[in-house]
Amino acid sequence: MDRGLYIAMSGAKQILQAQASNTNNLANANTPGFRADLEQFRSMPMFGPGQPSRVYAMTERPGYDFRPGALQNTGRALDVAIDGNGWIAVQTGDGKEAYTRAGNLEITAEGQLMTDSGLPVLGNGGPISIPPSQKMEIGPDGTISIVPLGANGAEMAIVDQIKLVNPELKDLEKQTDGLMHLSGGGTSPASVDVKLVSGFLEGSNVNNIEEMVQMIQLSRTFDDQIKMMKTLNDTSASSADIMRLG
Repeated sequence: MDRGLYIAMSGAKQILQAQASNTNNLANANTPGFRADLEQFRSMPMFGPGQPSRVYAMTERPGYDFRPGALQNTGRALDVAIDGNGWIAVQTGDGKEAYTRAGNLEITAEGQLMTDSGLPVLGNGGPISIPPSQKMEIGPDGTISIVPLGANGAEMAIVDQIKLVNPELKDLEKQTDGLMHLSGGGTSPASVDVKLVSGFLEGSNVNNIEEMVQMIQLSRTFDDQIKMMKTLNDTSASSADIMRLG
């Protein structure tokens, strides 16, 4: 009986982990540029002394859903969306480079260009700073142009260029900060092929209906595992009673 009990127990544990991923996807259904996590289950044999007569369930993350989200017209000058493939380079809290598709940008009181989550946006020489201006535009190639305070409205000055990258998707991994990082560490070179659309935001690619269906399926499967554990326990108790009668 211990074999079946172990399988049911490990299955229930792994389903809880899958539910956490499913819940995270649903929680980010309205997060700009969010990429949904994928989950899958498989059976794994337990190796040790003797033959692998036990198996256990394992949840693994085979990758991420890289399908683009829908573009939403905001008309805001600091909102940008990537048209097609590519990523915006940002600086993490520990000074490393990471990548995001969230283009809802802000300018701090000190003039630093940041993401909505407070991460500095990287340019040609590091984090981008914007001088005081009366107008700002972000071009398709990430070039930031401004009209300085007191200048003629027709005179645009180039300040910097947002670093846009397009690494191979197989080289990217999502870490606990929700950002994409190169799996081997390091940084990706800027790409001239990545284009921005100003005044738009890319929405999350989470499919609410699919995630809700997945949530129900996981809940039912978890209940089945618990019922199986109870059935095996009852069967074991009945077997013990029979042996005592003998």
